[in-house]
Amino acid sequence: MVSTTTNMDKSKCVRILDGSEKMVFQSGEGFEVDSLPAGTRVIYPPPPLPGIGDIDGAIEQALDNPLGCEPLSALFQPGMKVTIVFDDLSLPLPQMQTPDLRQRIITKVLEKLAAASITDIHLIAALGLHRRMTPAELKRVLGKQIFNAFYPNQLYNYDAEDQDNNVYLGQTEKGEDVEINRRVAESNLVIYVNINLVSMDGGNKSFATGVSTYRTIRCHHNHHTLMHSRSYMDPSKSALHSSCDRMGKIIENQVKIFKIETTVNNDCSPHWLTFLRKPAWEFNQFDWLNFYANKLSTDLLPPSIKREVFNRIFAPYGLTGIHAGRTDLVHEKTLENVFKQQLIPVQGQADILIAGLPFLGPYNVNSIMNPILVVCNSLGYLFNFYRGQPLVRKGGVCIFLYPLHEDFHPIHHPSYIEFYQRVLTDTTDPKIIEQKYEAEFAHNPKYIDLYRNSYAYHGVHPFYMWYWASYGRSYVGKVIFVKPRSKRPAEIMGFDTAESIAEALEMAKDVVGANPSITNYHAPPFSICDVT
Repeated sequence: MVSTTTNMDKSKCVRILDGSEKMVFQSGEGFEVDSLPAGTRVIYPPPPLPGIGDIDGAIEQALDNPLGCEPLSALFQPGMKVTIVFDDLSLPLPQMQTPDLRQRIITKVLEKLAAASITDIHLIAALGLHRRMTPAELKRVLGKQIFNAFYPNQLYNYDAEDQDNNVYLGQTEKGEDVEINRRVAESNLVIYVNINLVSMDGGNKSFATGVSTYRTIRCHHNHHTLMHSRSYMDPSKSALHSSCDRMGKIIENQVKIFKIETTVNNDCSPHWLTFLRKPAWEFNQFDWLNFYANKLSTDLLPPSIKREVFNRIFAPYGLTGIHAGRTDLVHEKTLENVFKQQLIPVQGQADILIAGLPFLGPYNVNSIMNPILVVCNSLGYLFNFYRGQPLVRKGGVCIFLYPLHEDFHPIHHPSYIEFYQRVLTDTTDPKIIEQKYEAEFAHNPKYIDLYRNSYAYHGVHPFYMWYWASYGRSYVGKVIFVKPRSKRPAEIMGFDTAESIAEALEMAKDVVGANPSITNYHAPPFSICDVT
């Protein structure tokens, strides 16, 4: 096990504005600049922890000194069946500069397997109900050598709808069904390679979502469970994680697992994008010139070109920790590392939360962030970047900068289009949506075929994105999107719009009063606010 030992002073992550500062915001595929009222509290992510210098040495040390079990090589037996499962392209965000950590770790694992003359090896991308990774995406994550050696017969995407190649393991004490990939269940050893970007990731959730069927995933990705997850970033308060932990016991009773989890620092933008790497109050003249040049470019370019540019931004993350061994022991160390980088002490909630939403999410990689994903990223993910209590008070107002539009990726998100056009125009109530429509979409033969044979998210996926925002939506009093390209998405989904932050603040005062407290949360990089 290896972790960076450096701690940092996070006192500079919180600043009270005097009203004269100009603040910059990511807003979808572009940028905005504006001032905020005096007294606004700005929360900016901590600077990156230093990365571990000898990555290959750290990998070797983790594999040879695991937590709660023998070294990896000592687990090998002649003729055994080994399966390596790895996180799909939804992690990390943005995508990592190559060589990817998954490639480096799996290379070391394969070297050890070769030394033990083990040849019955499969590699599975843990998709759950996500879209399949393309050959090019698999090659980018794993490297050319691994791809050429194993694809397509021994390197492939998990298929939650392959009836012959999934197997039922049983029920938890709460009656939750556990059904997973047959190859995983029947292997003598399963090695899972994970990248933990935030505290929601990893642990037992890896198997309970990544190589599990709809029959299993619906047990924790439902309206009731997600309404009782406070928050996703605090696993001890999350009903979602409690469900995954119960499933993990069933899985680990029947499958021998060697878990490898990594954590990365906040170094999530290329060094030439200087204005994304520091707070606006620290900008020098070059940073402002850099910002305005990029703002002008994104103001002028068509959305399709902007998306292509953003999808080609790769992050120079540093490795801050790698631990291997028993899932629970490994994940405990992983959470310590994530919080060491991301956790910020914050005192008190705000009446109004303001945040720019970047063109960055787990389900629009190499794709389009459609309106439903915007809701998931704002009221689902961003709202939940807290421990203790939300940044905004109950009944408060969230103001998001994002150019709402009605663009959908026709290959990746076909069921999203029907969900948006048919379901949301009927009702936006997640409980009614779940009862009335979920089973139809989940079992729709057309969507199952597109999930299995094209590159579509499962037919039920937009439902889960809508439920993901359920608690945040019920908690706040109003949601306002600033500078939408179209007002229609907001009207369909039940939100308000404004043409400026100033207009949005005036609208918010009708809900929270004339002298509101305001907090601006800046991301990326991501941070978790420990709100007391």
